[in-house]
This record gives sequence, structure tokens and C-alpha cells, in this order.
Amino acid sequence: MMEEDVAKRIETKLDAIVRLLAAPLVQGKTVTQAVQALGSLGLPRSDIATICNTTPAAVSARLSEAKRGAKPSRRRRRTQEQRK
Repeated sequence: MMEEDVAKRIETKLDAIVRLLAAPLVQGKTVTQAVQALGSLGLPRSDIATICNTTPAAVSARLSEAKRGAKPSRRRRRTQEQRK
């Protein structure tokens, strides 16, 4: 039990260190640029999401877009004239 507490404290401190080291890397970048930079370092999606203040699903989407070289898809509403 005591060993688990120590391990959890160490893990918490290491997580904080990772966030501190990643901060300058993502500063001034868009979320997409930050996700790509952190993803290239091999960080898990959940960690990237925490650092970028987004969700793991959004991180997965940005990494997928970068991998296939596509721009984010933007759905447009069709006007009534276009529907005819």
C-alpha cells in the first residue's frame, strides 16, 4: 500500500515535469501545430490532450489529418437555392 502511494506520487511529479518541458515547445503554436510537435515525440494522445487543453479525440483527429496531409474538413450548410 505504501509502495503504491509512493509510485503514484512519483507518477504525478513526472507528469508535471513532462508538462513543464512541453510548455515552451507548444507556446505560440496553434493546437494543430502543437499536437503534431508532441505527437512526433511519441507522447500518448491523452498526455498531448492535457498539454494542449483539448480532448484525446481531437488529438487523434489532428494527428490523422497530419498523417494523410489533409486539411480539416469543414461541412457547409447548403442554401435553399443549392438544394433545388
